[in-house]
Amino acid sequence: MKDNTLYMFIDEGGNFDFSPNGTKYFTLSCLTEKRPFPSYDKLRNIKYDLIEDGINIEYFHASTDKQFVRDMVSSVIQDNIDNIKVDSMIVQKNKTHPALYPEEKFYSKVFGMLMKWVLRERVDLQEIKSLIIFTDNMPLNKKKKAMEKAVKLTLSGLVKEGLQYNIYHHQSKSNLNLQVVDYLNWSIFRKWERGDARSYEIIKKAVDAEWDVFRHGDTIHYDYKE
Repeated sequence: MKDNTLYMFIDEGGNFDFSPNGTKYFTLSCLTEKRPFPSYDKLRNIKYDLIEDGINIEYFHASTDKQFVRDMVSSVIQDNIDNIKVDSMIVQKNKTHPALYPEEKFYSKVFGMLMKWVLRERVDLQEIKSLIIFTDNMPLNKKKKAMEKAVKLTLSGLVKEGLQYNIYHHQSKSNLNLQVVDYLNWSIFRKWERGDARSYEIIKKAVDAEWDVFRHGDTIHYDYKE
């Protein structure tokens, strides 16, 4: 285990439909941690406790888990809240300029903003020698390339020479920290999209920043459905 290695776990909420039929918001969140990961053993034990009770659960996913499972996962996050920090970019989609509607352009822009915020405000880069970034597996190759380009551009202006970094696109079911950031981001997204803050209230102490990208913007490019 290397104390000078920083892990970043990325999750998104909302969709890329820039029309009245799409989600109102898009959220992109980053969980930043070092090993040992505080939630790993507890979540693994919960999974196998559920399996031993006859519940067929392969992995944790906030939007599809039953409420009692959400409660169990949320309790683990609460128990480890002092060691869990998440930063999130919030985009009101109907304020997005049409030039950014192509998925790879939009994702690259928001991801770059998130990286700049986290690396400038949350991380002491003098103590880090290696950066490892995990995302859920991406179906679009151009989206992967857009992310990797955004990382390179961001890191080139922020980090010292010699810092090593790797980006891995793994299925979230293979990585418990991707499942944790899924829960965190889902809670943040529901608060903004639906005005439902019940889950957010449980995890809000872990939220280091929610950056409303267009908080000062007034231009609306389309109206939402009522």
